Amino acid sequence: MNRYPIWKYVVIAVTLVLGLLYTLPNFFGETPAVQVSSGKATIRIEAAMLDRIQNVLADAKIESRGALFDGNSIKVRFADPDTQIKARDAIDRALNTDPNDPLYVVALNLLSASPDWLTSLHALPMYLGLDLRGGVHFLLQVDMKQAVTKRLDNSAADVRSLMREKNIRHTGISRSGSTIELGFRDAQVRTQAATTIADAFPGLVATETNLGGALKLVIALRPETEREVLDTSLKQNITTLHNRVNELGVAEPVIQQQGADRIVVQLPGVQDTAKAKDILGRTATLEARLVDGSSEAQNALLGNGPVPFGSELFKVGRGAPVVLRKQIIFSGEQLTGAQATFDENQRAAVGIQLNDAAGRILRQVSRENIKKPMAVVLFERGRGEVLTVATIQSELGSRFQITGMDSPQAANDLALLLRAGALAAPMEIIEERTIGPSLGAENIRKGFFSTVYGFAAIAVFMVLYYVLFGLFSAIALAVNMLLLIALLSLLQATLTLPGIAAIALTLGMAIDANVLINERIREELRRGVSPQVAISEGYERAWATILDSNVTTLIAGLALLVFGSGAVRGFAVVHCLGIMTSIFSSVVVSRGFVNLWYGRKKRVTSLAIGQVWKPTN
Repeated sequence: MNRYPIWKYVVIAVTLVLGLLYTLPNFFGETPAVQVSSGKATIRIEAAMLDRIQNVLADAKIESRGALFDGNSIKVRFADPDTQIKARDAIDRALNTDPNDPLYVVALNLLSASPDWLTSLHALPMYLGLDLRGGVHFLLQVDMKQAVTKRLDNSAADVRSLMREKNIRHTGISRSGSTIELGFRDAQVRTQAATTIADAFPGLVATETNLGGALKLVIALRPETEREVLDTSLKQNITTLHNRVNELGVAEPVIQQQGADRIVVQLPGVQDTAKAKDILGRTATLEARLVDGSSEAQNALLGNGPVPFGSELFKVGRGAPVVLRKQIIFSGEQLTGAQATFDENQRAAVGIQLNDAAGRILRQVSRENIKKPMAVVLFERGRGEVLTVATIQSELGSRFQITGMDSPQAANDLALLLRAGALAAPMEIIEERTIGPSLGAENIRKGFFSTVYGFAAIAVFMVLYYVLFGLFSAIALAVNMLLLIALLSLLQATLTLPGIAAIALTLGMAIDANVLINERIREELRRGVSPQVAISEGYERAWATILDSNVTTLIAGLALLVFGSGAVRGFAVVHCLGIMTSIFSSVVVSRGFVNLWYGRKKRVTSLAIGQVWKPTN
């Protein structure tokens, strides 16, 4: 009756072993480290860089505690913060020979100190939030007016191209505030232009007016289009910030919208605030230009003369040095997609998609410059780097391919660079807070002791009130804690101070299921049934109540998870996971211990479950 089959004991044992295995990394702490990542979009970190960094440390007589290459960056561990800072300075001097134009980002970081055999099993510690680990908090203000202005500038260029394509004559186009003004000499031509613009650009509204006796067509963004521009700009900035924060190696950064035009950025564990501000504030723009093939340009490349007027010399990047014309064919804002693909000969290529306006311009330019080279340039920090130089083989449009890639990896890298783009609107830091590691350690200490003291108080009460069954309940509660921490570590969830509060709350709620079970068993004993039957009936009849109470609480936790944000969601994640682990530990694990103790006995006369009051006849 009260005996588990062998497979159930095996499941419990395996669960306990896995729980212990994935909980262990949280007790090893962290070690100081230096992270080296790419400082420019055109530079990749290769595995060979690992040997170069180790040689730099050896020359500087700095001892490290291991290094690893994760595909995007190199991280080197050190014994203490002093050695970490010395290593950072030595590596930075060796890799960035020109301080004004750094090629690599060399930043301070913290890495887990857990053994390699645990890491190889993907047993990693939980990520700690800003309030527990320390780090920096930024509040960024997005210039939404600039986003709308940029959209109007692009729209003005699109309208100018459309008028030229449809052969509609006008006296000039200009932008005035939040509108675009188009002048005409004939009212009928103005009406034709308004109809053409309405058909070609649904997001624009054209109004015919007479300003100072002149025939004008005033073009503005529709309200819904303007809202879409603002929303898209904010989302693009958030995506770009995510890409940039990855260079710092921050585990679980918080980058989210706050209000209509602000973005919150929290970087746990970042020690170098200046480096973080530099990366977040970086600007980048993408431009496509024609290569200047004139004899003057060739002489400039050889150093025999000046760069021709209207052209510019680029010395860095793929295909450089090269002289490019200053006229921009299309920019990164007009790029709608870039994917690594293959051409008709199954060679690596990059497929490019542009918006309609850029496609029309590129079609005209490419038609006039077949068999001539075109370059794509990325501008960062005021410096341009040539991403690729390709020959125009035929007339191009909104969709075309860049061929001649060395490998699929090179094509994928170029596609990633093209998609990265720039910030859709400029931002400025309006609030900055730094939380020191000492404050984070104090928060961890207080949260740890509150959980331990709460667990000890519950365990003592249960043992005093329910005796042996109370001990089984306390063990099940410890298993619940073990499984919850293991699950958080396995999922690589971020633990914050509200998360610790959720763990403490889970302790109180988890013991409720064991109280229900123990009281049910006592109730069966009062009815005069045998101890073995009381155990079986107690667990069976308590199960429905336990399931009902936990499911209703889980629904509330899921509502917090779906509709909450920030600290509320952190609380909800731990709370929901704690409910699931508590059901398993209070019902399956605790009964496993009870069955091991009482199920093997042939005759049980009493249960060590505390004082049981029995009614008299």
